[in-house]
This record gives sequence, structure tokens and C-alpha cells, in this order.
Amino acid sequence: MTDAQANKAIATQLFERFSAGDIPGVLGLLADDATWWLPGKPGQLPVVGSRNKAQIGKLFQGMAGQLEGPLKMTVKSAIAEGDEVAMEVESLGHLKNGRVYDQEYHFRITLRDGKITAVREYLDTLLVQAVWFKP
Repeated sequence: MTDAQANKAIATQLFERFSAGDIPGVLGLLADDATWWLPGKPGQLPVVGSRNKAQIGKLFQGMAGQLEGPLKMTVKSAIAEGDEVAMEVESLGHLKNGRVYDQEYHFRITLRDGKITAVREYLDTLLVQAVWFKP
């Protein structure tokens, strides 16, 4: 298996663990110095910008607490080259407040020594606002 193939397999595991509701498993794939970036301008949404591993773990736990079950994430495509993996992913989750989170993403994932060191997550921020933050 090439490094690119191994990296693609690790990135795929990330979404398998989300789908299983295994947040500790998700965090276990991240390097201690990992960062996770979400698009948007400061003040638009409380979740935009770059977060460290502890901060993103807290965000994931908060999301999980609002969901009826795990956020099901489906990898639609993946391309790997060197230490980078690009993935198209869809998710589906049902919130306890009755809302449905049906999102489409693009992820750019960087790995080093078998661990994820950086994630850049691109998604529909208007949908995030409407489903997670609208009163």
C-alpha cells in the first residue's frame, strides 16, 4: 500500500467513526497538534475559523448532544496524493429539535506519520445557521 492509499484509508476511517458515533475514535485519528478549520467570517457563526484538537472535540461533543443518533457521513469520492486527501462527503443527522441536517462537504485532509494534522472543511454555512443556530 502506498502512503497515499494509507492516508486515504485513514481519512475514510474518520467518517466511519463519525457515523458510528465514536467521537473519541474520531479524535484518536488526530495528531495532538492537529487543527480543524471551518469557513466563514468572524461573528457570522460561532463555529467558524481554526480550532485545535481539544476545541474541535468540544464542538463535536456539543453537536452529538443535539442529535438523536450519530451523524451519518458518507464518502462520495476521495483523491489522495502524498500527504493530502481530498474528499467529497455527505451527512445526514436528525436533531432532537426535529430539524434535519443534510449537508454536503469538501474536506482537505493533511496527514503525517499516520495521523491527521489538519482538516479544512468546506460546507454550506447557511444550512449550518438554519439547522444548528436558528431559534
